[in-house]
Amino acid sequence: MIEWDIKKLRILRALGEHGTVTATAEALSMTPSAVSQQLSNLARQLGVPLLEAQGRRVRLTDAAHLVLRHAEAVFAQLEGAEAELADYLRGEVGVVRVGAFSTAVPALVVPAVRRLRTGHPGLDIRIREAEASAAYELLSCGRVDLALSLAAHAPTARDPRFALVPLLADPLDVALPAGHPLARSEDLRLADLSGEPWIFGGSGPWSEITLAACEAAGFVPEQAHSAAGWRAILAMVEAGMGVALVPRMAAERRDGVLMRPLGTDRPRRHVLAAVRRGSESAPGVARVLDALREVASQRTAVTPDPLPDQA
Repeated sequence: MIEWDIKKLRILRALGEHGTVTATAEALSMTPSAVSQQLSNLARQLGVPLLEAQGRRVRLTDAAHLVLRHAEAVFAQLEGAEAELADYLRGEVGVVRVGAFSTAVPALVVPAVRRLRTGHPGLDIRIREAEASAAYELLSCGRVDLALSLAAHAPTARDPRFALVPLLADPLDVALPAGHPLARSEDLRLADLSGEPWIFGGSGPWSEITLAACEAAGFVPEQAHSAAGWRAILAMVEAGMGVALVPRMAAERRDGVLMRPLGTDRPRRHVLAAVRRGSESAPGVARVLDALREVASQRTAVTPDPLPDQA
């Protein structure tokens, strides 16, 4: 099988363009003897004569023209590869796999992808929805390149495997049935709801966040109902079955539910982006991080419902 030498093929092409060994050598910043030697080696590698004498000059043989017809296609492919590689090094093309928990997908990741499609259409972002607690396992085994997680599940900043990038602090509002007596409170505190039936998950991150917030406010919530999805939780609130803490990023408008902000003891959940340490400077990953930061900084949080009329 022939081993093709791109450098020698380029010299052959240059000779076809310039006509003489001397002119080819000058164009390529080589000596005439080096040009002749390279072309002689190429002829031996291919097993065909490439040059023939024509007076004091040389010309390409039919075999040389055949070789160059195929070489031109190779040169075009290499030019395309070089251009695409340059785009890759600038973060203009490539694949970046993003893992994100459910509420972060529509609130942060999708807007970031829209921005990137406008400015960097060659960058391919692939999204994987995953629990926040699974982010670091997905990163460490290489199944995603960037993951959105909650600070409650993050390793310490000294963990050598990951680099953590804070994105935003998402306020937690209280979801109340529309007719609830405290819906009119102008300075609602979490402790004011200590005697209410509560709705939250039986386990997992949201159960932990709700329990921690209530305990910080001085009480243990009575769990009347258990649900993991926000639609189920808000449907039960709307039916007057209890109250719930809801992250502002996840809030949905419902006629029978009022989202009330908390006062001085307002809890928050902190959203982080995580990457394998060292990869944050990779061009594609860096562009996705920048887009996520922009979305997080410019995000207009869902505003809580206004107070009901006092009449």
